[in-house]
Amino acid sequence: MTIKIILFIAFLLPWISLFFAKGSTIRRFMPVTIFTCLLMTIIFQIAYTYDWWVIHEYIIPWGYMIDVSFAYGVFAIGTFWIFRFTHHYIFLYIVTNLVMDAFMCFLALPLLDKLGIASYKNITSWEYFLVIFALSFVLYFFHKWQEKIFSPT
Repeated sequence: MTIKIILFIAFLLPWISLFFAKGSTIRRFMPVTIFTCLLMTIIFQIAYTYDWWVIHEYIIPWGYMIDVSFAYGVFAIGTFWIFRFTHHYIFLYIVTNLVMDAFMCFLALPLLDKLGIASYKNITSWEYFLVIFALSFVLYFFHKWQEKIFSPT
């Protein structure tokens, strides 16, 4: 039962952090946040198909396919805040993503395995790291494109 509480907190707490952002900031970075959710949904569907990992504990009925707490909570809103603080400097953005993705792949996910929440199966930590690090570049270019088309001319 306490695992489910941790998963609910991992989903809700990041969203609550948006109360500390200005409305204009939320409007500016929400498109890339929503795009992140879409791409994470696709990645989780691929992972489910190819058995990249197994999700043992989840908070919604279809949670064995998509870790809602991670994909739509921690990862999505983490992306929002990373963009908020680093979007002007691509080098800082890359380094921040490198550190956060490494933390996720090499420390957080092994901890989730020890807690019985999720475990790697047919993908290594390094392979998953490459997937989500590559995703950060897709998100960066999407955000730059999106800002260009919505900026006043």
